[in-house]
Order: sequence, then structure tokens, then C-alpha cells
Amino acid sequence: MNTNLQTDDFHFDAIIIGAGGAGLRAALELAESKHQVAVISKVFPTRSHTVAAQGGINAALGNVSADNWHWHMFDTIKGSDYLGDQDAIEFMCREASEIVRELEHFGVPFSRLDSGKIYQRPFGGQSQEFGQSQATRTCAAADRTGHAILHTLYQQNLKAGTSIFSEHYALDLIKDQDGQIAGLMCLDIQTGEYRLMRAHHILIATGGAGQVYRTNTNATINTGDGLGMALRAGLPLMDMEFWQFHPTGIAGKGMLMSEGARGEGGLLRNADGEAFMERYAPKVKDLASRDVVARAISIEIRQGRGCGPNKDYIELDLTHLDADIIKKRLPGIRDLCLTFVGKDPIEHPIPIHPTCHYMMGGIPTNLHGQVITKQNGQINVVPGLYAIGEAACVSVHGANRLGGNSLLDLIVFGREAARHLNQSLKTKSPERFDPALDLAPVEQRIQKWQNSETSNNSATSTDSIRQIKQDLQQVMEQHCGVFRDRATMQQALPKLDALSQRLSQVGLQDRSNVFNTERLQAFELDNLLAIGYATLHSALAREESRGAHSRVDFPERDDQAWLKHSLYFAGSHQLDYKPVQLKPLSVESFEPKARVY
Repeated sequence: MNTNLQTDDFHFDAIIIGAGGAGLRAALELAESKHQVAVISKVFPTRSHTVAAQGGINAALGNVSADNWHWHMFDTIKGSDYLGDQDAIEFMCREASEIVRELEHFGVPFSRLDSGKIYQRPFGGQSQEFGQSQATRTCAAADRTGHAILHTLYQQNLKAGTSIFSEHYALDLIKDQDGQIAGLMCLDIQTGEYRLMRAHHILIATGGAGQVYRTNTNATINTGDGLGMALRAGLPLMDMEFWQFHPTGIAGKGMLMSEGARGEGGLLRNADGEAFMERYAPKVKDLASRDVVARAISIEIRQGRGCGPNKDYIELDLTHLDADIIKKRLPGIRDLCLTFVGKDPIEHPIPIHPTCHYMMGGIPTNLHGQVITKQNGQINVVPGLYAIGEAACVSVHGANRLGGNSLLDLIVFGREAARHLNQSLKTKSPERFDPALDLAPVEQRIQKWQNSETSNNSATSTDSIRQIKQDLQQVMEQHCGVFRDRATMQQALPKLDALSQRLSQVGLQDRSNVFNTERLQAFELDNLLAIGYATLHSALAREESRGAHSRVDFPERDDQAWLKHSLYFAGSHQLDYKPVQLKPLSVESFEPKARVY
């Protein structure tokens, strides 16, 4: 076959797939330990989606008001609707303050208080004294915190000598003849050549998959590539029924209006001008957990109190805030409004609507980032394979992520996975890594989308990769959104089957150019379709409402039956389960109870 495979070109101690915050933090740790590490990124690293994170990173520094990591831990567990693993949550919250100070020393330009300390703002779901009063915990660099962190980590990696393969698309994990992870197949997007990269260890840090929904805050690169690789390697995905719909995306467009806007005092108002969140969260109002606020907005619109001529959005009102606060602390939000709404939030409310934002599920891992699977009733570690960041499910977010915890998750577990991997490399023989490889599966997938050879449909067909993706996004939004029920989700499964059939028959429109972005989109769509199946099957099986998974036909949380993580395996769409870890590392556990704000 003519796939232009260049085998045995590259050997590394470790390969990291993805150059966002998690991938670059892991790469920095390994490079500084003098290991040969490669980072594979389908975009230039500073275009990775971490750059879009706005509001901040949580740490109980106590710079504005009293705080400690134990309160942060409680808020995260409560926010997760008790589905988060309490050992992992304790670990993350205990590490947070050190992580933020480390980032500061790397050069992250955090905003400052008059005292010179790092500026912190209040965010939803945060409290002092285990729920008694509002905490101020989110460390921010204006409203461009992810941008500041990503650029800083990239600069540090350049200094450390990390090998970065920009505009290389990771296709699939490669196994040896014994079934062990042994390498990675990549596509050089510029030249169209395929490259085999061998390594002792592979670390997946490919981010989320929000592109599976039509309206989302995610970049077009967020197509769940690492998740697709894991499924094709026979590994499960965990908790894929849980997708966070951020309450405040720009209506009709999806771009994120940071929770920082409400943290600075912004209010949600309906068509009557009412600040309605008092009805849904009387204690914390607009700073309730994201799933609570998103459902409240959806209910207001459903009940006819939406704004605009079609009554199909709610307004985020910042007009009562001092103009200097908006210019200093929310400059990015203001720029987005001026660009995409044509209005200045200093003078006009912002039209908003819930939009798909974050994937709580992902590739299951342990505390050290090692990928785990379940076989014959036993939980086992997959040798040599790690996952971190939004692509992974450790699980610190459970059924609903708190704002400010995603950047923290990236850096904490990016560093921890690299430290664990570092110890493995120290005990590993430094000899060249040359096992016989099983390339048949990836060669078959490459053959499917070779420009010169792919044409399963007639030349006159009007179907396309772009159209199939749009139809998939529409199906997911209509059948598995903020509110769900069995009948609606069941209707989606034959639609996914039809999309899968269309994808197997469609050809690429342009077979002449080596630089063929449509071929890349075809590979990405493979992954998105697999994620659609994982989401629907997991959501159909979970007959309760918990966190972001809101079943109209099962409105109550059911700890007796469903206090467990779902594990989805592709192929037969099989589901298995593993228990939630209710025992923390060193403190008493927080027992599940009613979640009110």
C-alpha cells in the first residue's frame, strides 16, 4: 500500500500528545530531568485550547479572605455531586497553593492586589467553613489566565530543550506483537507524510471534545483525538454522560463569557429585568455551581421569560459595575462583546445562553496519571500509557466541574504524571526500543482516507465530511443537551448509525493536494462520532439526575444505585462500572448529602 509510512524515524524516552497546559507542564518536568521527550501538537503550541481559559486557577492562598485547602476540597466534592474521587480531589487541593506559586516563579504574570500578592476573585461553588460563606479563591491574570499560563509554559519548554513537533496530527497508538503500547503514528500536516514514533511511554494530553455539540465554547481542534485512540486500542472511557454546559456563552455563537464576570458582580436577568438566580440558589445566587445556573437559565427560557424578540436568551448585566473594573479585570470579555455582539458591556447587557464547555469524563486514570482499564472484574494499569488534563478522568470533577479547577487539574496532574513517569524511566533500561510492531490497524485507517485512493461514493455525491460533522453536532445538541430523557436519547442512536454509514461511504472532495485539511477533518470526525456513541450510551444507562446529567424522567439523584463511575467500551457499546473512591488520603470523607447553594 502507498501510505508514505516512514518507520523507525524517531525514538524518545516519552512522547506527549498535546501541547496545552497539561502536556507542556509534563514535558517541562521530563525535559528538566534530562529525558528525551517529544511533544506532538496539531497546532502551534500557543494555539492550544488552554489559551482560551479566562477566569483563573483555584488555590486556597487566602490573599483576599481566609481560606484553606480542606474547604476547597469540600467545595470540589460537593460541586462534583459526590461522584468525584475524594483521594484525587484531596491531592489536587493540597497541591494547589504550591502549584500556583510555582507558576508565578515560572513567570506567569498574575494580576496583583495593592499589597503585591496574587489577585483572587470569587467563583461559583466556592465557600469558607464548608459552605458557610463565599470564598475568594480563584487566582487570575485579568481574564486571560490560560493565555498567561500557556505562553509561560511554552517559553520554559523552549529553555529546557523540549522537542516539539508542531502541526503533527497523532493518529493512533501503536502496539507491539505482545499487545503493549510501543509508539505512535503521526501525520505531518504540512507534507502529508506519516511518521512512526517509538517511545517507552506515551502520555495523552489532547484536551476535550466540545466539537461534538453544535453550540460550544471549544476551538475547532477540540475533537477528542486521544479518546478516539483509547477506544480503538480497546480501552474504556469513563463518565462520558457528564458534559458541562457553561451558563454564559454568547447567545447564538457560543463564545465564553467567563464566570469571572459574575465573580466581579455581574447579574443574570430575564426579560422582566429580574435577577432570577435568587429563586434557584437563594444563598449564593449567581455564583451557584455551573450546572445549577445552566438549568436555571434553561428553565427561565422554557417558561417564557427569555429576552429578545424570540425570547430565546438571558442577559448578563455588568452595567452597574464601575467601567474601570471591567476594563482592568475583564478586558477580554469586553473585547469579545465588542467583536461578536457589537455592544460594550459597560453600557449594554450581554445576550447569553448555556453552551457546551467541558467534558468531565475521559480516559480513566489513577492518581499518577496512569491509564486504567477493567478486565475480568479487575482494575488494571495499562503499562506505559498515561493521560492528563481534560482528556483524562482521574476523577476530580465527578458529575460537574467547579470553575477554576480545570487549569488546576492540568498543572497538578501534568506534573504528577511526569514525576511518576520520571521514576519509571530511571528504572528502565536505556537500550534502544525496537520491538516488532502491529501496524495493520493504523494502516487500514490511513488507507481509508488516502487522497488518491478514497472514493467509496460516486463523484456526484453532495455529501461531505463537513456536512456529516454538522449533522452529528445537531443530533447531539437536540437529543443529549442540558435536559435529557430516554425517548429523546433513544431516537438519536439510529441517527448516529446513519451518520456512521455515511462516513464509511463518503469520499474526500479534494484528492489533488498533499496539504489536505479535509483528510485531517475526516480523522477527527472518526473520533467525534465515537464520542457521540460513548456519550449517548452512558447517558441512557444512568437512570438518575446527578450534576450536569439531568434526566427529566429520573429527576432525583440515586446514591443507592448510581454512586459509581461508568466505563464505556466501543465495539459492542458495552458498559461496566467502577466504585467512586469515597475515602480521601488523610482526612475524613465527606458523605453524600443533598446539594444546595
